[in-house]
Amino acid sequence: MDCLKQARELAVEAALAAGKIQRERRNNVCLVGFKGEIDPVTETDLLCEKEIIGRISERFPDHAILAEESGEAPGDSAYKWVVDPLDGTVNYSHGFPFYCVSIGLTFQDEPVLGVVYNSNQDELFVAEKGKGATMNGQPISVSKTANLKQSLLVTGFAYDVAQSDDDNLDHFRNFIKASQGVRRPGSAAMDLVYTALGRFEGFWEMKLRPWDMAAGKLIVEEAGGRVTRFDGLPQSIYDNEILATNGLVHEAMVEVLRRSK
Repeated sequence: MDCLKQARELAVEAALAAGKIQRERRNNVCLVGFKGEIDPVTETDLLCEKEIIGRISERFPDHAILAEESGEAPGDSAYKWVVDPLDGTVNYSHGFPFYCVSIGLTFQDEPVLGVVYNSNQDELFVAEKGKGATMNGQPISVSKTANLKQSLLVTGFAYDVAQSDDDNLDHFRNFIKASQGVRRPGSAAMDLVYTALGRFEGFWEMKLRPWDMAAGKLIVEEAGGRVTRFDGLPQSIYDNEILATNGLVHEAMVEVLRRSK
């Protein structure tokens, strides 16, 4: 318990520090390379990750760390930090203000702590397993909309969308017809916390990585939402698909996802 309290304090401090770096450098973005044809890495990604990992390693040297840019560093503990220093790098590199810091902590591969910081709007989302979710210290909860046709949904597309037939476009088409609307802002962690906040009723995406989901998944669940695979079965952050909803439209979304099977 004391470990989680300290971890929560650290995660918040690290997220705010990384967010400060993002704000200071957003008008002077320096691309340092590409991990794929359309998957950029900026100097800000690297600086934010260095800041976060440095703080974790100093406070919890025995914890494992899985970070987007530097990979996995093993530890002697059942705790593992799962870090996306800048979720929404394409947005950041174009000056589109929809990106964030995402820091999750797992125990035996199950999320127990999640912190997501939207540095543009100064929105700090925090959840600890069994203790609810907050934004800027105030409790949050998922929306009460129970009708899929009245729901605003959100999704994303993988970086291989131009090469792969498994491209999410079939689901996108089906949900456009079944819902009030679908958005594609470009940050999975932000999509998740905005679902937790009730701004979206549901989020689905495929081909994500653990750092995209670890913090946001817990925040949705602690806000009263439901997170599964596309087929409605339990979801792990190591699965490559996720369906997160307010719970009320969950089964309806599962049914739409089944249409493309």
